[in-house]
Amino acid sequence: MKLFPEDFTWGTATASYQIEGGWLEGGKGFSIWDAFTHLPGKIHNGDTGDITCDHYHRFREDVALMAEQGLKAYRFSIAWSRIYPQGSGEVNPEGIRFYSDLIDELLAHGITPWVTLYHWDLPLALELEIDGWRNPLIADIFAEYARTCFASFGDRVKHWITLNEPWVSSIFGHGNGIMAPGRRSNDEPYLAAHQLLRAHAKAVEVYRKEFQDSQQGRIGITNNCDWREPLTDSGADQAAAQRALEFFLGWFADPVYLGDYPEVMRERLGDRLPRFSDEDKALLHGSSDFFGLNHYTTLLASQSNPDNPPESDPYGNGGISEDQDVTLIADPAWEKTTMGWGVVPWGCRKLLHWIDRRYGSPEIVITENGCTLDDIVVDGKVEDRKRIDFHREYLAACHQAISEGIRLKGYFVWSFMDNFEWAGGFSKRFGLNHVDYATGKRTPKASAGWYSAVVKRNGVS
Repeated sequence: MKLFPEDFTWGTATASYQIEGGWLEGGKGFSIWDAFTHLPGKIHNGDTGDITCDHYHRFREDVALMAEQGLKAYRFSIAWSRIYPQGSGEVNPEGIRFYSDLIDELLAHGITPWVTLYHWDLPLALELEIDGWRNPLIADIFAEYARTCFASFGDRVKHWITLNEPWVSSIFGHGNGIMAPGRRSNDEPYLAAHQLLRAHAKAVEVYRKEFQDSQQGRIGITNNCDWREPLTDSGADQAAAQRALEFFLGWFADPVYLGDYPEVMRERLGDRLPRFSDEDKALLHGSSDFFGLNHYTTLLASQSNPDNPPESDPYGNGGISEDQDVTLIADPAWEKTTMGWGVVPWGCRKLLHWIDRRYGSPEIVITENGCTLDDIVVDGKVEDRKRIDFHREYLAACHQAISEGIRLKGYFVWSFMDNFEWAGGFSKRFGLNHVDYATGKRTPKASAGWYSAVVKRNGVS
């Protein structure tokens, strides 16, 4: 039995647009995802999040299921357009009430809430009226939204995450256009990322100045990163792997932990990469109380050349390939999930060590890790043994990293239940609990029982 530290946090995670539904209820305004999913051809099978898991109406049932499965923590996001239907201006009291009731329900069942302020569902009005994340004004608008959330929920919420995966908002939302707001550009991802980082910093400043002393909570940012292993031991491939990591994770973590963008990005992008003011740098540096990490897979990295062109698959998480000169491939021998992502637990351990070295041994929380499978209910059961193997192996890698001195403090499974998987619609199932989207019925999978035992034992066999 591999036992974890006594204070280790065990949880599951979801996001507002992916599970809530109720898109026209409770005074909620439209988000960019409400608009994007209704454009023909954007989402697999024409699926939308209009209803999805109907968590908006079934949250008490869902919290009861979490409690039954022994979960200790639950990470969810707030839909900005439920709080501010127009993105700013008048607060929607029904939106405040919904999340307040959810938080109370969690606490009544002994489950600790971890709240993400932004998981990609920008109020549509801000996109239409001020160009969303491309406008510097949005940083202060986001900070005001954050202030409202801290004031409304911070008496009970002690774990805050400003942004979920700003890399995805930047690259998939503003680069290749496969996610809302669906823009295609080689320059806008860097502009959007810049304002996302400024917004994070301003929200943290509000929390630390106005709320942290009295509420005694913690605040951070969650970035996503997949490991990049050099294809060969050549100097060129090792440099390519390092460059890929800096363009992926360093892009967002370096400003927070080191004060500015990675030098390799400045060298390669020149004036396409915006510059932080001295005030921005001061607010950003040290603006996270923990290192939130979403991690799913690993790819092999090599130096691009005419005979080895850059990786171009948008789901390969390569970013803007021509800016990096890196080719990414998967080892054919790796087992794959239905997302096509390799199951590579040792990549997780290597990434944790990379973060530890580069950023001065921060406290790390894995805020998402999971896999998709073709889950089918048979006789009222879902036997997802491969998901159990996935989490067992990744947790073993995490345990090894902890034994080697990595300050890993928590692990959240993505996801508590099957949900709307963005451009993939309902075709991809990540959940510990199966959802029948026609009826809303929740069916615990074998992995839910397995994870419940892991949490109870505080360890994995």
